[in-house]
Amino acid sequence: MSANDIPVVSFFKRLLDPFIIWGLLVLLTWVYDEKFTGYYLVLMIITFFISSYVFEQTSIHKRWRDGKILAYIRDTFVGWCIIVAILLLLGYATKLDYQYSEQVILTWFIVTPLALLASHFTIRTIADHLRKSGGLRSAVIVGANDTSLKLASRIAELPFLLIDIRGYFEVRDGARIKEGLGSRLGGITDVASYARKHNIQMIFISLPMSAQPRIREILDDLHDTTASIYFLPDVNVFGLMQAHFNNVGGIPVVAICESPFSGTDSVVKNISDFVLASLILLLLSPVMLCIALAVKITSPGPAIFKQRRYGLNGEEIVVYKFRSMTVSEDGSQIVQAHKDDTRITRIGAFLRRTSLDELPQFINVLQGKMSIVGPRPHAVAHNELYRKLIKGYMLRHKVRPGITGWAQVNGLRGETEVLEKMQARIEFDLHYLQNWSIWLDLWIIIRTVWVVLRRDNAY
Repeated sequence: MSANDIPVVSFFKRLLDPFIIWGLLVLLTWVYDEKFTGYYLVLMIITFFISSYVFEQTSIHKRWRDGKILAYIRDTFVGWCIIVAILLLLGYATKLDYQYSEQVILTWFIVTPLALLASHFTIRTIADHLRKSGGLRSAVIVGANDTSLKLASRIAELPFLLIDIRGYFEVRDGARIKEGLGSRLGGITDVASYARKHNIQMIFISLPMSAQPRIREILDDLHDTTASIYFLPDVNVFGLMQAHFNNVGGIPVVAICESPFSGTDSVVKNISDFVLASLILLLLSPVMLCIALAVKITSPGPAIFKQRRYGLNGEEIVVYKFRSMTVSEDGSQIVQAHKDDTRITRIGAFLRRTSLDELPQFINVLQGKMSIVGPRPHAVAHNELYRKLIKGYMLRHKVRPGITGWAQVNGLRGETEVLEKMQARIEFDLHYLQNWSIWLDLWIIIRTVWVVLRRDNAY
């Protein structure tokens, strides 16, 4: 759809909520005659990330769309209470709470959920008025398949898109069609006549790419209608990642295998990696110094173990770890660490169980060679082995490798003594690439702490 078709829900979810939260804080500093310092700006930024994640995870906006008003009011207050609790905890831990006016913060905590509810109900009233005044756009779907079914389901979930699906056109009889698309309005050849007779405003064509001649005929038949026509190619049928439309020098192309980190997403990922890695290295530098001394004293050899691994686009990088074994293998034959491995030093066993041996990799993050979250890098020897055995293995190198990853927080951590374990790990890595978001990264970081505390599958 065009930019003009962005739904009201997306507007208030992505823009209105942060502006209300921020605006109230600025307004209250003015009301109480407080100076708006840089500390308030930091508070606004932190609140934006926390509130976006909390409201997304609690499905508050879905309840609003579904008309569950009481549940929505309840969850708005509960969600805001969670946000307040996190902010208070951060303020106590960082000792920054004294930088703010108690009157401003207390009033902000109380007024914000009320202002959020008032704005949402105002928008709901406006949207309902548009629906009742005939603001719905009539639409039909050409082709009955999984892609068109997903579209119909999505439109049903988002009534404020103001789209009315009248039904679908399909060659096959109704017995073979999945439920959820409405009524069958006829065959493919009936689309144009129906659109003219009923003044259809939107037509979604969901046919396979191999049906180009048929699509061409439909477009020719529709040339004398005013309907907006949208093509829904099922690019996901290839099982690849980050499929989307793009252009090269003004020529439209369909990307069916692309890195999820491009444009704004790339900037967000890089900045968050740099900031978090810098803070962690600054805070943990005394701990890292003690670990380095312990490694050096308890066994002969360097404190830092360096190993060649594959990074972004399959290029070799050098990854740092605290040495936890008596050997430093980096050749064509590398034996993975296993339970009761005699090569592991006494201090190394503790470092591996607690994942403290991975701390030097934050230096790799600052170098731009790794990310905090991403597919775990494997030794070059293991890459050369598994790329020949597992389909899609090298796709994980479309992004920088990570210190932690989706596979690791789902139990696929440590030794992969059988091929099936590595295959499962790769499936989770590809799932991460296909579904990446900054909130998924935050969720993985949170779960990583829990996994490390459990100390499973690491030796």
